[in-house]
Amino acid sequence: MKRLIQRGLMFGNLVPIDSPALVERYNRALKHLTGKVTDLKDFHIDISGYSPEVGDELGDDLYLNQGGCNRQFILLTTQQKTAPLLGATFSMSRSILRRFIEENEAQLFALTAQDAVAGEILNSVYAVSDPTRLFDIRKLEIEADTTQGIVRDAEKLGQKIDRFMEEEDAWFDDVLIADMIGLAKRTGDVTRNPVRLKHMEFTQNNFWTSLFGGMYIFRGTKETAAIACGQKDDLGDLPVQHLFDLDDRNRIAKFLKDNFLVEPIVNARGIDAGAILRQKMDFIVVDAAQGAGVDLTGATRPDIRALARAHAAKLPPEFHGLRDLAVWADDAGPWPRITSDHPAYFYTLRAADHADADLVNQLLTELSRKDVRQLFICHKQLFYRLYAGWTETKKSYVADFLEREYQADKAGARAALFGRDAPMDETPPPHETIPERAIHRVGPWGAVRRN
Repeated sequence: MKRLIQRGLMFGNLVPIDSPALVERYNRALKHLTGKVTDLKDFHIDISGYSPEVGDELGDDLYLNQGGCNRQFILLTTQQKTAPLLGATFSMSRSILRRFIEENEAQLFALTAQDAVAGEILNSVYAVSDPTRLFDIRKLEIEADTTQGIVRDAEKLGQKIDRFMEEEDAWFDDVLIADMIGLAKRTGDVTRNPVRLKHMEFTQNNFWTSLFGGMYIFRGTKETAAIACGQKDDLGDLPVQHLFDLDDRNRIAKFLKDNFLVEPIVNARGIDAGAILRQKMDFIVVDAAQGAGVDLTGATRPDIRALARAHAAKLPPEFHGLRDLAVWADDAGPWPRITSDHPAYFYTLRAADHADADLVNQLLTELSRKDVRQLFICHKQLFYRLYAGWTETKKSYVADFLEREYQADKAGARAALFGRDAPMDETPPPHETIPERAIHRVGPWGAVRRN
């Protein structure tokens, strides 16, 4: 993993917490939420305030996400809005936190100038003991305040001001006036500078969860479905029309098509379909070369294509299916018949233009795992897990490729691949680097250990 960190491909854009004031505020919020504190003098946090260093120190990577259901968060700066969410349990958690920060940015900027803001993404489910409980998660809302209760006190002060202005004898109510003065000392003048966070609710019908081996849930589509990343038989009866696992490729393909969730890459507007297909072919060649023990160190795209020509007969059917489709896309061959039975089928699709495009593209990566670029962009957790099992030569090639052809122009690469609004990126610009001392403390699964 050190190779990825050095290139900004892992732990990118975490927010450094390296001043005594920020550490003290973080500890106040941490104590408020969990009853724990950290002895670390500096560490990094994600969008939710989770720190891999603190998690390692406490021996609890879920210290802000107990039970994996109700995500707690600590905000020290509005800069956290561009940070990733490490170890996400639900696909919607990061987008909800980002929207909350953006919708309340001015207020949060003022509040975090003096204190930490601590809160929780709330829903009606407090623990997910079995898969059926996931279907009780529908409406989510955010509850947040500073550790000193400034938002709560500001609301109280506002109510007392209203009472003072409306009641005829309020000028003679010494208790009311004393309460107002006491609250104003903590909140400031709320009539000129209102301290109020927007009440925000989110309805999430379609989402992914890492619980129970991973699962995609679709409830807002014409037909409802759950797609298990493990064995569907282990989940029991679920309140959906269809229950699939990743081996049910034909049934998943039909569900995606019937509910208008995907479109063929060759039919998509605003992208170079032939270039995308040829790049996917290169990734399949790299995967095959890994299995054959071929050294890919420093390999360029011409090298990969030469390797494909030399060993074409030994390449898997995914390669040949994509090759035929790429030839057709360039108006140089007949239309190839690639059905859902074909191993190349899901490599030929992308999400259609709808609100859950990111979720569907993530699902497609589960079914086309040799496409390492899309895997990295759409499903980083799966990318890191698979990366750990690759040979050193494939790790080197993939890290070099992503740094050279993705990091250099991430927005352009995503636009070329997805055309419309591409998945939100969580890695830093190429000039942002992780300190060398932090790199040496990183374990293989993300625990940043103390020196």
